[in-house]
Amino acid sequence: MKSIEFIKDKLLSIVLIIFALLTIEIFLMIYNFGTMIKIYIPIIILLTYCIGIAIEFYNKKIYYKNIKEQLEELEQKYLITEIISNANFTEGKLLYEILQEIDKSMIENVNYYKHIQEEYKEYIELWIHEVKIPIATSKLIIENNKNSITKSIDEEIDKIEDYTEQALFYARSNNVEKDYVIRKVQLKEIINSVIKKNKNQLIAEKIKVNVRDIEREIYADSKWITFILNQIIANSIKYSKPKNEKIYAENEMNINVDEEYRNINKQIDIYSREVKDKVILYIKDNGIGIKKGEITKVFEKGFTGTNGRILGKKSTGIGLYLCKKLCNKLGVGLELNSIENKETEVRIIFPKGSFYITKT
Repeated sequence: MKSIEFIKDKLLSIVLIIFALLTIEIFLMIYNFGTMIKIYIPIIILLTYCIGIAIEFYNKKIYYKNIKEQLEELEQKYLITEIISNANFTEGKLLYEILQEIDKSMIENVNYYKHIQEEYKEYIELWIHEVKIPIATSKLIIENNKNSITKSIDEEIDKIEDYTEQALFYARSNNVEKDYVIRKVQLKEIINSVIKKNKNQLIAEKIKVNVRDIEREIYADSKWITFILNQIIANSIKYSKPKNEKIYAENEMNINVDEEYRNINKQIDIYSREVKDKVILYIKDNGIGIKKGEITKVFEKGFTGTNGRILGKKSTGIGLYLCKKLCNKLGVGLELNSIENKETEVRIIFPKGSFYITKT
């Protein structure tokens, strides 16, 4: 609050007090009071008024200054209603009461929509679990009736399964802390499970997987990390170079393909390193890469980039966004570098040590 603005607000009362002083002075002159009285009375009235508005200005300035300072320190500005104190002047008390009513109304409104969102989330999770049953049944039928047509159907069902899993993790992503258990897990086991899950696509795209130096222990939730790795591997497969060479896929799990695919071109390298208090997992492919100006945007929600729009890859812009969000929740680092038409490298950084609190 500035003094000039305060005086402008008090302009009417200043005009009225000046008018009152002039009127008093006229009456004093009419009734022929002494000079001292004519001077003393207006000065006392004016001085009293000035002291009064000075005290009022000081109280209001201090009060609003404190509110402004508290507001600037807050990240969530709406929490100001929780920390401000009541004022010692009428205008401030009225403002305090109004803010408390607003805060109460806002909390009720937020709780209402939070309840609606929770109901919707529960429905989505239930629907996903229910839809997994016909998916599993369909895969069983395909397994018992193998031919070129059912193989193609199986590939499409795999995509449906991946999308339903992504939807499930997306629904839970805002409440990760309620659904994870941090414990010591073997990195090799997680990576092998992800490769096994994607083996059909790896073989279909004729991509070689090179796995080395992954026999390390990390502290993580295996379910969430498996999902994150699966999204990254799926991206490496999706954005591999066009199929124009005969390639094969194999890894430590002995996923072998016919000898005719030994002319290797497309590949994914997976390895890890220990750096001080961290374990860094590298996932590097020699696919189509990402444009330099788009690398900083790949973790943004809905960002599909040039590859997703032009190359017909049907990108949703959700996969990497969700990976980054989950990594942030789990305290795991996620970084990406890429060279267009050459390679893409993703780094997942696991802090070492058992300092996490296990949650159930």
